[in-house]
Amino acid sequence: MNRCVVFMKKRRAVTNHLKTVHAIAMCNMAELAGGLMTEVSLPQDKRWIPSGMTVKYLKKAKTNLTAIADGNELDWNKEGEVGVPVRIIDDNNELVFSAEIKMNIKTMK
Repeated sequence: MNRCVVFMKKRRAVTNHLKTVHAIAMCNMAELAGGLMTEVSLPQDKRWIPSGMTVKYLKKAKTNLTAIADGNELDWNKEGEVGVPVRIIDDNNELVFSAEIKMNIKTMK
């Protein structure tokens, strides 16, 4: 719990005209990692829905990628908006993308 790692192979289907991984492919990767980590980390009486995402494209993504969502520092009992951090690194362990996904957390009734 509190962590999710997603791998994506660089292949033609996820690249752009520059032959680098497309920005939206990295956004999808971040949302998958952040959403799955949130789902398994929340107490059973809570539910969530993403309400926004801020991203930074830091460098061209020229290799396979790894997205890491780490929620170890987050308070999963808090209600309201929680910022879930996700970072994406390349095969050289260099940061190519970062995101903060706002998750709206509520207690189920």
